[in-house]
Amino acid sequence: MLYLFMYRVVRPLLRILFRPVVAGLENVPAEGPVILASNHMSFVDSVLIPLVVPRRVTFLAKAEYFEGRGLASVLGAFLSAMGHIPVPRTEQRAAVAALDIALKTLDEGNAFAIYPEGTRSEDGRLYRGHTGVGWLALNAQASVVPVAVRDTQRIMPVGARLPRIRRPGVSFGKPIDYKAFIDVPPARGRRALVDEIMQEIQKLSGQEYTATYNERSKVTP
Repeated sequence: MLYLFMYRVVRPLLRILFRPVVAGLENVPAEGPVILASNHMSFVDSVLIPLVVPRRVTFLAKAEYFEGRGLASVLGAFLSAMGHIPVPRTEQRAAVAALDIALKTLDEGNAFAIYPEGTRSEDGRLYRGHTGVGWLALNAQASVVPVAVRDTQRIMPVGARLPRIRRPGVSFGKPIDYKAFIDVPPARGRRALVDEIMQEIQKLSGQEYTATYNERSKVTP
């Protein structure tokens, strides 16, 4: 019931308010398992992507997003209603368990979104992706759609208490087929798949790429 309210009432209102610029939505399949792998600029990303995709999208999200008070509690309610999965960022065991839940989500034929960088970029650069998304794609046998969000950090800058009305953008690239990496030794296959995903995200976002991990990353192995 709460999901239907969020989808039919809150979602259209947010689209009218923020008027996101969307490109490549036709690359997201209407049904079946699919992974949406996105860059990460702000916690707003976890709201924007489900806002524009015309099917239910589940995320891994920091547990802190579900624990706020006041206006932050509205965000927690939205994320819960959309089926997002809370993950304690400092607990590696919890992160691995969350990936198992993500695998179940895909096995059920649903859409799952993940940030390969593991955490948001504070300097605007695109960081090296962790191999969790590769593990998911190969184990769930799901294609990966690269996603690039833009200007979400302007809606909710670090330290801001209230969102600002800015027009964000989101672009969806062509799906990357996991089959090309099946016959590669597992560790190499995951790494190669993730490197290709990050390359496609960089093309969509235009961000400067750095081949190092984001030091703040604690979630995705």
